[in-house]
Amino acid sequence: MNSFLSFNVILVLIFLTAILISRGVDAQTCKPSGTLIGVEPPPGECNTDFDADCCKPGESYTTYKCSPTDRRAVLTLNDFEEGGDGGGASACDGKYHRNKEPVVALSTGWFNNGKRCLREITITGNGRSVVAKVVDECDSAMGCDEEHGYQPPCRNNIVDASPAVWKALGVPRKKWGELDITWSDAQSYTYTE
Repeated sequence: MNSFLSFNVILVLIFLTAILISRGVDAQTCKPSGTLIGVEPPPGECNTDFDADCCKPGESYTTYKCSPTDRRAVLTLNDFEEGGDGGGASACDGKYHRNKEPVVALSTGWFNNGKRCLREITITGNGRSVVAKVVDECDSAMGCDEEHGYQPPCRNNIVDASPAVWKALGVPRKKWGELDITWSDAQSYTYTE
C-alpha cells in the first residue's frame, strides 16, 4: 500500500511541476497579436543600410503588441541619423540622433507607449555593459509601409542599437548584426509595469 501511495504522490508532484514550468514559460513570452502581408516597396524607398531587410511582397509577418517579461533580447543595429535605415525621426523627441550616441529603439511591448522615452537602460552582452538612452520604438505591431521605411515589423524581443552601443560592448565591426543580450532599466530610473 505504501508503494502505491508513494507512486501517486510522485505522479502528483510531477504533474504540479509541469504546470508550474508551463506557467513560467508563459510568463516569459507573449503571444502574437496578428500578421501583416508584405508589399513591394516603391523603388528606392526601403533603405538597406546596416543590412536592414525590406518587406517582401506576399510574405506573412507576425506582429506583437507585447514583449517578453524576462528582458532577454537580441541586439540589432540601427542607423538613427537622417536618411539612415531607421526611417523617420525618433518617436520620443522627433529628432535624429548621431550614431556616435549610445541610443536605442525598443520593441513595442518594452517601449510601452513611450513610457521609457528618453530614459536610460543598461545593456549587457559580450562580457560588457553599456548605458544607452531610449529614443525610439522598434515597432513590433506594424511595418511594410512608408512610416516604417517599408521594413518588416520588429520581433518582440529587440533592442535596436546605434553603432556606439556596439562599440561600447566591444563587438568587432564584422560581427555587428545580432547579439544575444540582457537589459534592465538603469539605476537612476525605476519602471513599474
